[in-house]
Amino acid sequence: MAHHHHHHECCSCEHHHHEHHHEHHHHHHHGMSGQLAVVIAAAVLLVAAVLIEHYATLTDWQLLAVYLVPYLLAGYGTLKEAAEGLWHGDPFNEHFLMSVATIGALCIGFLPGAETQYPEAVFVMLFFQVGELFEGYAEGKSRESIAQLMDIRPDVATVERDGTTVVVAPADVAVGETIVLRPGEKVPLDGVVTEGATTLNTVALTGETLPREVAVGDEVLSGCVNLSGMVKVRTTKPFGESTVSRIIELVEHAGEHKSQSETFITRFARVYTPCVVLAAVALAVVPPLFISLTSHLSFLTSFPTWLYRALMFLVVSCPCALVLSIPLTFFGGIGGASRRGILVKGANFMDVLSKVDTVVFDKTGTLTHGLFTVTAVHPEECDERQLLHLAAHVEHFSTHPIGAALRDAFPDEATDGCRVTDVEEVAGQGITARVGESRVSVGNTKLMDAVGARWHDCTHAGTIIHVAIDGRYAGHIVINDKVKDDSPAAITQLAQLGVRRTVMLTGDRQEVAAEVARELQLTEYHAALLPADKVACMEKIVHSTSAVAFVGDGINDAPVLARADVGIAMGGLGSDAAIEAADVVLMDDQPSKVALAIRIARRTLAIARQNVVMAIGIKVAVLLLAAVGLATMWLAVFADVGVTVLAVLNAMRALKC
Repeated sequence: MAHHHHHHECCSCEHHHHEHHHEHHHHHHHGMSGQLAVVIAAAVLLVAAVLIEHYATLTDWQLLAVYLVPYLLAGYGTLKEAAEGLWHGDPFNEHFLMSVATIGALCIGFLPGAETQYPEAVFVMLFFQVGELFEGYAEGKSRESIAQLMDIRPDVATVERDGTTVVVAPADVAVGETIVLRPGEKVPLDGVVTEGATTLNTVALTGETLPREVAVGDEVLSGCVNLSGMVKVRTTKPFGESTVSRIIELVEHAGEHKSQSETFITRFARVYTPCVVLAAVALAVVPPLFISLTSHLSFLTSFPTWLYRALMFLVVSCPCALVLSIPLTFFGGIGGASRRGILVKGANFMDVLSKVDTVVFDKTGTLTHGLFTVTAVHPEECDERQLLHLAAHVEHFSTHPIGAALRDAFPDEATDGCRVTDVEEVAGQGITARVGESRVSVGNTKLMDAVGARWHDCTHAGTIIHVAIDGRYAGHIVINDKVKDDSPAAITQLAQLGVRRTVMLTGDRQEVAAEVARELQLTEYHAALLPADKVACMEKIVHSTSAVAFVGDGINDAPVLARADVGIAMGGLGSDAAIEAADVVLMDDQPSKVALAIRIARRTLAIARQNVVMAIGIKVAVLLLAAVGLATMWLAVFADVGVTVLAVLNAMRALKC
């Protein structure tokens, strides 16, 4: 128990801070119009107070009462947050700085020989609220962009039960039930079409504007919108595991992984604020003491001037421009990327992406389609059709992708009535079977040698399947995996971004790999790798460069994805393992999105950097002016709130990528 208690002690502060922050944002988000009304009302009352001061003769106390109305109206929230901060032992936040500065400005007039500063005090508070309002708006905007993505969350599902259709919440649909999709509806759960055909709009998932056509047997992913036809779908996953809810979860949790800039800012603010408060106290007390000791002026004569400077110092030094705009920049970048069908799981991966100088690709399913197709047929004695026909028969029951490719190339083999008997598979060689009267062997050169056929090689790249009839060589079929149309562009764009190395790792044969690497102009490739070799290869690459991205389709790439500095899963919707292991998920199967992701990350980081430099630069300049007495409270307010507004506007550029 004691141990537990101790643990609780150490996180309570941190935990509270988080909760507190959250509450604060909610307060923005809902009360946006309310907050605006408060700001306008306070502004009107401030103008009224200035007029009253000008035209009526009031004592200082009466005047203070007049100004306190707009002050409390504008500053209520800030004062409350400051008090809460003190109460919870986290005194140094921007609310505290603002409260001290403005209360100081209200009281300064009661020192002998000092000017009253009431309008300034109210103005600082008012302007601080305007800054907060702005930040609330900007955050709302990037939330909206993510919400558009979240708009893919369907509200209902129409299920067929006991001969009728019932409308239920997507979460109540069991796996294997049949749902009905009418045109214009969002797909609520992942499944397979059992009846009908339609086109789907996948833009919310993939950023891809062209509609996708689906028919019976095709997979549909939740979050797409059904455009044209009515279809029935058998669900394959419960709502919680469907594409949509996983995406939503990914994006919502992205904020938890902080980028280096964000963690730096948090640490910076923690040290910076107490230092500033101490510096302000020193600025108020030390110079007048020094003056009173070295000359015959009393301490109180020069004290108001220096106190005023110290208060300005506090206003200027408020770190909100950074504290607000940096996380907002990353939030915007993540939102912007998700609109383009790129899910970045956290701001820290934006950091890494921007530095990537080596991209490692898996071949099958990433750079290529991962589907084998017959690319050439070279018969010796019979015609092409005959050769394919025999091969397809022999491979009829084969589970190997090559068997599937041969069957696809000769689709009517099932209906032509040939009898296929005594099929025997020789591991690592191929298959022999009796087709009609002949004994047909389909396989590699080892099998040809075994049946005594005199085979010869082929110049085409790909997997060569040899065929022999009754021990006589009948020719060969070339099977290859097609490179995606998008792959050449992907490699060129990476080169344009200045990525030094593009590497391909594959379990495929040397010749095939060489062909793909040549066609795509990759810097290097490693072929014939087992999964363990891939990891070993990756280790070597990781040690030799600064930041490595690995792009894979993730079926067997999870360990390699995890090993890279940033793991990118392709069409990660297909493979659950990849979504878990990857840091970035590309929703459609386009390798060129890798370059886009790097571009977005670099842009986001550039904006964050501009904000840091701008905010710190302007603040330091105004602080120096304030210390030597050249700045007024109005300038101080600009240095704080104006900079915050500029930084927030700049951060919003990250959304438009």
